[in-house]
Amino acid sequence: MNTRDDLPLSSAALDRLADDGRRVRLWWRDDDARTVTPELERLLELAKRQALPLALAVIPVGAEPALAERLAGASGVSVLLHGHAHANHAPAGEKRAEYGDHRRAEDMSREIAAGRGQLETLFGDRFRPVFVPPWNRIGHTARSMLPGLGLPILSVYGSAKPSGQDGPAEVNTHLDIMDWRAMRSVSVADADRRLADLVAGHGAGHGAVRSTVAGSESEGDGGGEPIGLLTHHLQHDEAAWRLVEVLLGLLAGHPAVTWPDLPAAERHPNAH
Repeated sequence: MNTRDDLPLSSAALDRLADDGRRVRLWWRDDDARTVTPELERLLELAKRQALPLALAVIPVGAEPALAERLAGASGVSVLLHGHAHANHAPAGEKRAEYGDHRRAEDMSREIAAGRGQLETLFGDRFRPVFVPPWNRIGHTARSMLPGLGLPILSVYGSAKPSGQDGPAEVNTHLDIMDWRAMRSVSVADADRRLADLVAGHGAGHGAVRSTVAGSESEGDGGGEPIGLLTHHLQHDEAAWRLVEVLLGLLAGHPAVTWPDLPAAERHPNAH
């Protein structure tokens, strides 16, 4: 498998960054875990083979101790809070959401707090205080209550919004390998175009960092929003798995790419 031939636009964009002595930060989030499945095993094996950190968004309702036992031996895997039951509460005719503004604040607060406590108990230090709302949708009410519930980081899809003084910071995803309207993987060519655009935009100063001596990074040069790769292991067909392998084959070892562990979360003043 020649990833450069498969992803020529992305390869060229990354090469330009490397030639300029710059690097772009990436991170990887996978959604909808509850227990150990063959698909999860395939995901974990891929992360292990590429030696990459993986953030697994776990649904509290239905989360099994077997998952915690399996992850106990998995290096570099963190756990994020993925809603409550992944249940749609939106009124008929509206886009699906579990935490939209149509719900009572008290109900949402109770669920989020319970979910955080459950995942902390199951996964211990592997749990990170990051809230991932199902369908990447969250209303103003739920968003504003997250820091007070011990979840100072929000992860959705798309460019991050300013957090404000009391709101959560955002560590988002930007490249979803699934085409949800067609319920299949996006094409390799479409993923290549999207990734190349993201790399070019970040290389212009939104997430790229300049290399310095001893391999350190200067946060004064770039240091903005990292690029997030989004996967859904339970929904992947063979084309989706191949796309993930192609993307990681290029990104895991490219000199212009760095993979911090859940970037920005540890820099947020309320994230412990």
